[in-house]
Amino acid sequence: MALADNPLSVEVTLPRDDVALVKVAGHLDVDTATEFQAQLANQLHHGRRHFLLDLSEVPFMDSSGMNIILRVYQETRRLDGVVQVIDPAPAVRRVLELTGVSITVPIAADVEEGLALVDRQTAGAAPGVPAPER
Repeated sequence: MALADNPLSVEVTLPRDDVALVKVAGHLDVDTATEFQAQLANQLHHGRRHFLLDLSEVPFMDSSGMNIILRVYQETRRLDGVVQVIDPAPAVRRVLELTGVSITVPIAADVEEGLALVDRQTAGAAPGVPAPER
């Protein structure tokens, strides 16, 4: 399928200064992952260290999408940050669970739950010390 047949939409909002809510819509695969990666890199560049990745409108995700999620997770851990997947579509949730990505990157039901988890995970973290593991 050509990229024009399978566009990806990535919208970033800032519920807080250091939190980026990244809403993705469309198939997240090798043909479309570059836009997702570019948006995350841009937010890291602008000082965001917590990411809520809303995948509720992603009906399909391949290893390209999973690799990007894991890379941003690794980068944010160095910054004492948090990455979470918000309300993934059923097929995407299944992929995250089967591959074990959901063990590393928590899944939240909605943005409010995601923000509460950011607060819990960062509450005791001193600068330069990673937040406790879940």
